[in-house]
Amino acid sequence: MPDRILLKLGGSVITDKGGDCRIDHARLSAIAKAVADAQPGGLVIVHGAGSCGHPEAKLYRLDRGVKAGHAEGIAVTHRAVSALNAEVVSALRTQGIEAVGIHPLHAGYADDGRLVSFESRHLDRMLALKMVPVIHGDVVMDHTRGACIVSGDQLVSYLAGKLAVRRVGLATDVPGVLDGGNVVPVITPATVTTLRIGSSTHTDVTGGMRGKITELIGLASSGIEAEIFHVSRIPDFLNGRDCGGTRVTTDRQGE
Repeated sequence: MPDRILLKLGGSVITDKGGDCRIDHARLSAIAKAVADAQPGGLVIVHGAGSCGHPEAKLYRLDRGVKAGHAEGIAVTHRAVSALNAEVVSALRTQGIEAVGIHPLHAGYADDGRLVSFESRHLDRMLALKMVPVIHGDVVMDHTRGACIVSGDQLVSYLAGKLAVRRVGLATDVPGVLDGGNVVPVITPATVTTLRIGSSTHTDVTGGMRGKITELIGLASSGIEAEIFHVSRIPDFLNGRDCGGTRVTTDRQGE
C-alpha cells in the first residue's frame, strides 16, 4: 500500500479571495492535470474556501457561534463552500481522477471552535479503492457555540494523524513562509515566535498564514512534518522532490 499523502490547496490558490466566489478554473485545471500526471497513490486533498465561504461566514459572524433562530448562516455558508468543492472535484474527474467530495458539516463535530470528531472510516475505504477524497473548510456543528468554522488548515492537522498520513503539503500563492520578503526554509516550535508572519489581507475568518503555522506546529509535534510551497511546485511535492518552500518540523538540526 502506498504512503498516504495529504495535499492542501489554499483558498487563495483556487479563488480570487478579493472577489465574490470567483473560482480560478484555469488554475484548477492545471492542478488537476498535475495530480493526474503524478498519479500518486493514497492521496487526500483538502482545500480552503477562499472567496466562496469566507465572506458569508463573516457576514453571519459564524466565528461568534450560532443561536436558535439565527442559524441561516450555516446553510448559506455551507452552500458557498460546497459549490467550490464541486468545482474542484469536477476538475479532477475531468482528468480521470476518481475524486469525490466530502463535506465536514456532515462528518465532523466541534467544541468551542476545535474539531473533536470526524468520521473517517469511509475515507479509509475510499483510499483502499484508489479514490481521492476531496475535503474542504466548512461550517460544522459545535457543542459550545452551536456552530463554528473549521478551516482547511485545521482539517489538515486533524485528519493527517487520523488517516496515518506520511507527507503533508500546503500549496499557496507564495513560495513559502515569508519573513521580511525572504522564504524561511525551516520553522520549529523554537523559532516560530521570532518570525514576522502576517494574517491574510483578504476576508479570512481562519487566520491566514499565521493560522497555518499554528496548526502545522501542532502537527509536527505529533511527528508529522509539513511543507509549504508555491502552487507551481505541486508536481515536485507529489513526486517527492524538493519544493523550495518552508518545512515545519520539530527537528532543530534543520534550523
